[in-house]
Amino acid sequence: MTRDSQTARIHRQPKSAMQSGRAGAGAWVLEFAPGEPKRLDPLTGWSGSGDTQGQVTLRFPSAEAAIAYAESRGWRYEVAQPPLVKADIKPKAYADNFKFGRTENWSH
Repeated sequence: MTRDSQTARIHRQPKSAMQSGRAGAGAWVLEFAPGEPKRLDPLTGWSGSGDTQGQVTLRFPSAEAAIAYAESRGWRYEVAQPPLVKADIKPKAYADNFKFGRTENWSH
């Protein structure tokens, strides 16, 4: 399939599940939908396809920048906007476990 017939997906990059921090999360990503199904290589048994656009991941600072880039190339696109979850993270220090006048109970 040609690149013009594929659809680009623009979405917000999720938080990494491997760490608790949110660095790098929130950037906008442009990825292409698969152009052809994967097939098994008879020699190695690995799965693959001739679609090289599946390897392309472009990052943008905003959704508008990603949309402008896709429109300048004449690509079809769809924008997925998941709800932005903001957790209230209270900064803590290890020394707070031992401070005088502590209101919470000890954990042990």
